[in-house]
Amino acid sequence: MTKMDQTVLIAVDGGGTGCRAAVGTVQGGIIAEARGGPSNVSTNFEGSVTNITETITQALHTADLGGTDLSQTVAHIGVAGANTEEEMRQVEAALPYGRCRATGDRATTVAGVLGSDDGYVLALGTGTIIARQHAQEMTHVGGWGFQLSDQASGAWLGRVLLTRILLAEDRLVNHSPLSRAVCARYGNGNGLVIFSNSAKPSDYAKFAPEIFGAADDGDQIALALLDEGRQYVESGLNALGFRSGDSLCLSGGVGPRYAPYLSAPYLQNLHEPQGNALQGAFSLARRVAVAGG
Repeated sequence: MTKMDQTVLIAVDGGGTGCRAAVGTVQGGIIAEARGGPSNVSTNFEGSVTNITETITQALHTADLGGTDLSQTVAHIGVAGANTEEEMRQVEAALPYGRCRATGDRATTVAGVLGSDDGYVLALGTGTIIARQHAQEMTHVGGWGFQLSDQASGAWLGRVLLTRILLAEDRLVNHSPLSRAVCARYGNGNGLVIFSNSAKPSDYAKFAPEIFGAADDGDQIALALLDEGRQYVESGLNALGFRSGDSLCLSGGVGPRYAPYLSAPYLQNLHEPQGNALQGAFSLARRVAVAGG
């Protein structure tokens, strides 16, 4: 057994709702996993770094690797909000791991969902990832973060729901059972505004299951929101070159819920994801360890 085979690998899948970490070795694969708090570095950088390191520490202890020399580890940290090279380098500099590579969560998601296969990925959770992989090269659209982008995501659905409720309160659009129920929960429109003053993307995303449930019951506001989301993701896939019959994977907490609302051409060759973003991050860390010897 070589030294490389025993190198401790660290992988992180960090998003606006929570953080997952996995640790293991090149030879043994993933040994243990752990879960922690939100880690969108554009929303709260210091808090995200703390959640990442604490979650990794928990995973190391679970794997009986608590005494590992962190400077000798290989890590791939995939986090939401790291959209530029500068932001990725900032994340790397804030962490104590040896060969540490930080990327946005797009790279780890595609690596986990598709492996080395060609295809398209629609990964919707708190945020939005629309990507294509061809010959292990990735292209993408959108995913610029909650403030200006992430259409169709759970957070986007929640925020737009609240804006529609305020329009209904002003009698500019009709209320629906969903909008009345949510508005009553917060007292009135002022209650929604107070909520929004401190709400994070993960807070808005908590409305997503309720929106899908209401759509199943025919709620007109919920159906309108999902149709807007559908139009956006289909346009994104088209911009990447999608053609009827191409392979498409739906992933994330929200992505598969869109399947009943997608147009027929996007449903002809749906594939189950090969893995998840955490497994993708681990495979990317393993590539670095193997390449480095």
